[in-house]
Amino acid sequence: MGAFQRYAARAVAILLAAGMALTSATPALAAAPSTINTADTAWMIVATAFVLMMTIPGLALFYSGMVRKKNVLATMAQSLSAVAVISILWVAFGYSLTFTGDGRWLGSLDRIFLAGMTMDSVNPAAKTIPEALFMLYQMTFAIITVALVAGAVADRMRFSAYLLFSIGWFIFVYIPLAHWVWGGGFLGAVGVQDFAGGLVVHLSAGVGGLVAAKVVGNRLGYGSENLSPFDLSLAVMGTGLLWVGWFGFNGGSALGANARAIYAIIATHLAACAGALTWGAIEWSTRRKPSVLGMISGAVAGLGTITPASGFVTPLQGIVIGVIAGGVCYWACTGLKHRFRYDDSLDVFGVHGIGGLTGTLLLGVFATSSIGGVSGLLEGNARQLLLQFYGVAVTLLWSGAVTFVLLKLVGALVALRVSRENELEGLDITQHGEALQ
Repeated sequence: MGAFQRYAARAVAILLAAGMALTSATPALAAAPSTINTADTAWMIVATAFVLMMTIPGLALFYSGMVRKKNVLATMAQSLSAVAVISILWVAFGYSLTFTGDGRWLGSLDRIFLAGMTMDSVNPAAKTIPEALFMLYQMTFAIITVALVAGAVADRMRFSAYLLFSIGWFIFVYIPLAHWVWGGGFLGAVGVQDFAGGLVVHLSAGVGGLVAAKVVGNRLGYGSENLSPFDLSLAVMGTGLLWVGWFGFNGGSALGANARAIYAIIATHLAACAGALTWGAIEWSTRRKPSVLGMISGAVAGLGTITPASGFVTPLQGIVIGVIAGGVCYWACTGLKHRFRYDDSLDVFGVHGIGGLTGTLLLGVFATSSIGGVSGLLEGNARQLLLQFYGVAVTLLWSGAVTFVLLKLVGALVALRVSRENELEGLDITQHGEALQ
């Protein structure tokens, strides 16, 4: 045997010995009867696929259909990159910091790179499905939350800056908020409720998007040129995928195949219908024509607004929430936006931010104890509404302040915005070297 072969054999032996030592050093999980339920597991696999579908292709189509032709691919690239980057970071440390440990402010690193996770282990938050599935389901929430923010700065943010910002925003905004509300942190401990992401997803992304739009600045020609969508048919298809995916988003948040999941899905669907009809009716009465863009915006507004309350309300209350969402979000995307002249390109704040805020507060009004185990104002529990206000205030302050700081830090490393020439030419060709023909 040559010298090289001998050294190689010794190296392999050392690596094998080290691997065995690490394996033997891993603490054994206490043996306990399995609580995993196959029906719950099957439903949560489907729900996980639905929520991933919301980002690609759902959000990618929805967003890219509303930008100009020269920025379609760049907009899709932002959603695609969010899936790739956040998935890896979630496995590396995001899941562990969010859903393990009992810290008021942050979780632990017990599950860093999924260390100690087994095929039979479960998370205390979801005891009837494998922990690996719970981890995967929550990963899809982190993905779409980060991807949502990009819509506010569509048409003008550099791809490199977006990647750096997304990583920082995931670490310093999403992980803390998700832990505070869902992972055993201080908001959930005092009784703030958020069934599927009114605070953690929609309000945090909406506020982050608003701050980003202000820091990056308005698009060239905003307010004076035609910035109309390239292809609304893409946006309509994206809306359909988001709508169906939301059944997994809200229905899956029951974490099992049960009646609460069904009620959440029914409320979700009816709120989307009511939101679309309300927005369309307002346009019909004020502009003589209900636009397709308005109806799909109303549907998404209804979906975002019902999200925090979907597991707490009746179907009829879902309709009421959808009607309120259509009216309030229409005002936010027209009157409020024009009053303060901020260029939130795809109305992330007007639809998701205002929708998430409204739905979180309406949860405190409509929560029905027979559905979600929590009573709202209409059942005599005014304290729940006050708690929801508290959750909104914390989310507004944290997401807004941290987003601002992150953008300033990223801007010190790379330019946040493309040059004037690149913006005029389009992000597809200048950022990615490709363009639609």
